[in-house]
Amino acid sequence: MSTNALITNKVDSESNYSITASHLLEYLFCPRFTYFEYVLAIPEHQEKRYKVEKGRTIHEKIRKMNPGYLRKKLGVKEKKLDVYLASPSGIRGIVDEVLFLDDGTAAPLDYKYAEYKDRTFKNHRFQLVFYGQLIKDNFRVSVTRGFIIYTRSKNKLIEVPIHERDFDALEKIIRGILEVIRDCRYPKPTRYRRRCLDCCYRNICEKNI
Repeated sequence: MSTNALITNKVDSESNYSITASHLLEYLFCPRFTYFEYVLAIPEHQEKRYKVEKGRTIHEKIRKMNPGYLRKKLGVKEKKLDVYLASPSGIRGIVDEVLFLDDGTAAPLDYKYAEYKDRTFKNHRFQLVFYGQLIKDNFRVSVTRGFIIYTRSKNKLIEVPIHERDFDALEKIIRGILEVIRDCRYPKPTRYRRRCLDCCYRNICEKNI
């Protein structure tokens, strides 16, 4: 889900910060995206992109359907919807669903306006890890997996294992985001050239000049 409307860059003299899932996804797309938007304050105008707007509309519709089969299929004892969570570690966000499972663990569930391509992409996986960290910090419960519903693949449900090493990797990514935003560090661009074709900053990034 998109939390871009909730993003504020609150970096004060004591180096406090607030990192959202949108910061995470943009940094994983390309670290320079983070630099252009949050250091140079050049807006991305995401609202003009048809796919994003369409995704938001479908996302809202699917969420309201509240499919009851999930309780039986996943062993859900309790479910919380649209949960805003913040952590002392400096991250915050709205989790589509927080599932409390019958094995004593909890799990985030996220809806994606996307097709399932026989694998879970890194950005989708780490968004779940991000939400998993928020759940751990707020509910004091173990998180060992997350779930994604791909709405463009007939609401296909995918289970994604989450390991302790994933939380360690998330911490490293957060540090990288902070080095860009807080320290105004100009990062290297993404290694994946084709991402530049769909980037709203392609005309000002010297990689494409």
